[in-house]
Amino acid sequence: MKITDLRACSVRGNFEWILVRILTDEGIEGIGEAYWGIGVKDIILKMKPYLIGQNPMGLDRLVHGLYYTLSGSGSQAGAVVTAISGIEIALFDLVGKALGLPVWRLLGSKFRDDVRIYCDCHAGKKDNGQWDYTPEGYARRAREVQEKGFTALKFDIDVPNPYGEDYTSRSLSGRTIDFLTSLIAAAKEALDPSVELAVDCHWRFNTPDALRLAQALEPYELWWIEDPTPPENIEALATVTRSSPIPVCTGENLYTAHQFRQLIIEQACGIVAPDIPKVGGLREGQKIALLADLYYLPMAPHNVSSPVATMAAAHLMATIPHFLALEFHAIDVPWWDDVVVHDGPIIREGMIRVPDAPGLGLELNPDTVIAHAEDGKEFFS
Repeated sequence: MKITDLRACSVRGNFEWILVRILTDEGIEGIGEAYWGIGVKDIILKMKPYLIGQNPMGLDRLVHGLYYTLSGSGSQAGAVVTAISGIEIALFDLVGKALGLPVWRLLGSKFRDDVRIYCDCHAGKKDNGQWDYTPEGYARRAREVQEKGFTALKFDIDVPNPYGEDYTSRSLSGRTIDFLTSLIAAAKEALDPSVELAVDCHWRFNTPDALRLAQALEPYELWWIEDPTPPENIEALATVTRSSPIPVCTGENLYTAHQFRQLIIEQACGIVAPDIPKVGGLREGQKIALLADLYYLPMAPHNVSSPVATMAAAHLMATIPHFLALEFHAIDVPWWDDVVVHDGPIIREGMIRVPDAPGLGLELNPDTVIAHAEDGKEFFS
């Protein structure tokens, strides 16, 4: 079998979804997805000369070659690693289809048939669809999402406050902490006690104020507080982690197992959250999972993807024992399921059933992709 073409297109969902197709001379093709970013699609397409004529069954060798070929362009982090991630996922899908095996089987064996999904709600919403940064809005949104069957939710907490204070200085005043706490208190009260609730800070705060915020939120028994401090300084994050009464979750801004090594070895977080179509792909995600398991740290991958990379992450999470939950960030995209051909909703009652069909168990829906893509017709021509 030989690779005959490599294609990529950008689909405009709630984020940019960069889809990948790898075609072969035997008519078998693989689909993948790379995390959004400037230049990612162009980097993928520039790898076409390297891949055409290669046997996709040598998946790990090919990916290793991509890292080497792109080493001068920065294959240690950033858009280059993200581009490789999308290609790698497509190769896994292709090889699985060629062998008649699901991707999870290529990665190992299942620990679970169903992967738990947590819903990123961002914030409250008004009836007219506008964002509502009030306790009432958070409570309303929490109830609505819970009614859709999700048993775990996440809300952003780095949101506009009524005092006009911004977070440029990374500082939090006492009154802002009280306001942010009131948002989460309202969401928590609106939820059934069995529903887990997490919060996301998006790297906004300094070390002492991140701790003050975590201490204020302690009574609400949150699942985690995500990215409380900027991502560059693992030692600072470790300071928060050691003193926070709430587990700290982080990882979406790191690339490859090499960047996760210090985070995990220093136990600078309580929950590890790589983004699979960004971090290097499935094999790299597997390496990170193995390292995290040595330190008994659970995995809760970040995910803002279409159904393609979401299902790829679900395959991987089915194969690791210390999986916690996988993010879903597209509750406000009504056509999210329609990007692929699938039997019914992909997420049912807050879970994804991991397919036993070959590859990822999905095929792209050309009509939906073309309708929302910048270059969909070329992608399928």
